[in-house]
Amino acid sequence: MTEIISWYGALIGLFLAIFLILKGINPVYSLFFGAIIGAFIGGANLIQTVSILTSGTQSIMGTVIRVLAAGILAGVMMESGAAETIAQAVVKKLGEKKALLALALATGLITASGVFIPVAVLIVAPIALSVGNKMGISRLALLLALSGGGKAGNIISPNPNTIAAANGFDLSLSDVMIAGFIPAIFGLIATVVIASLIKNKGDKVTTDEVLALKKNDEEQNNNPSLGKSIVAPVTAIILLMINPIGNIFHIEVLANLKIDALYVLPVAGMIGMLAMGQHRKIAMYTKSGIDKMTPTVLILVGAGAIAGLIGASNLANQVISIIESIGISGYYLSPISGILMAAATASTSTGVILATGTFGSTIIDMGIPAISAAVMMHTGATVIDSLPQGNYFHVTGNSMNMSIKQRMRLIPYEALVGGTMTLVATIIYDFFI
Repeated sequence: MTEIISWYGALIGLFLAIFLILKGINPVYSLFFGAIIGAFIGGANLIQTVSILTSGTQSIMGTVIRVLAAGILAGVMMESGAAETIAQAVVKKLGEKKALLALALATGLITASGVFIPVAVLIVAPIALSVGNKMGISRLALLLALSGGGKAGNIISPNPNTIAAANGFDLSLSDVMIAGFIPAIFGLIATVVIASLIKNKGDKVTTDEVLALKKNDEEQNNNPSLGKSIVAPVTAIILLMINPIGNIFHIEVLANLKIDALYVLPVAGMIGMLAMGQHRKIAMYTKSGIDKMTPTVLILVGAGAIAGLIGASNLANQVISIIESIGISGYYLSPISGILMAAATASTSTGVILATGTFGSTIIDMGIPAISAAVMMHTGATVIDSLPQGNYFHVTGNSMNMSIKQRMRLIPYEALVGGTMTLVATIIYDFFI
């Protein structure tokens, strides 16, 4: 869209939307209201304002349909008990002596399999509380292991944030997942190291909390076996890797076989459901999946409206000019925009959508490779995305029975994990790619 409003109108609209979100107004309405007011202030008339919002929301429809498709895989993994089985297996295999590594890896694997990161934390939290009580590990270190591991898994997952990063730069989902693998490994290492350093900091898990959890132990007996539980995520990975493998080994048939995530994720979910003998529960699993994805889709639509507002202005060029004037290369706009937008919305997915919609085309016009921009922006969105205005902050805090004050203390450590992944991604894709 050509520039039809002033940059300050776009900026005011963005800040207004963030302010309303912080005040507890529904994020979708906050984003729409900010976009409308910003367009008016920026000089758009009634017809132009509608055009700006419509154009912005249409631009994210490719992401929306892929996110909805991912709901089938997510529903199967969560409702069948497969995700919980994977978590239990990882912790049992590594043992209590490597508890922090086990918890971080378990949450990372569950998130990487397509489960939302807050849900992955909720699944592993009871195990973390039990292990923490036995080993005397602080609640702070336990949640860092879960959150940090989840962040690492999230950047290599078929989740909405990765889909948004891929679609925003016109890349395949598999390419973005592969490109985030090395930063994810460093994120996992940083999580375990930092959690180990603070394992005696803060209060410990009480025996009463663990006893309360044992009431749900009988439900775990109905979960599928590990072999059946991994069928869905393994199928998704194999199908998503067909095209990259073809490109790497110059196998023309595979290289030309463009299998989109729109097909892969539902198919993987269905195959996993059949492997677990749960085909009769298809209605329940798909309903759960769509219910989980609906709030994300609505926020993406709202984020698209703000992206349309900013796209109709020259705000991106103004930001680049400021960055260059203080001596920072425009190359670093990718991670910086990811950090700022995710912090503003307290959401990795929404942050990536806003960052790609606002700065994506400008970054590409600067000659930065799309895959480099996508990974740096994506990892940047994990740095300070767990702020109190978002649901992740509260969901994860409640899962570990933490007060708001206790949960706030974890934010700097989570930022170190996200910052590590961003730094590694920036070094790799700035200096070596």
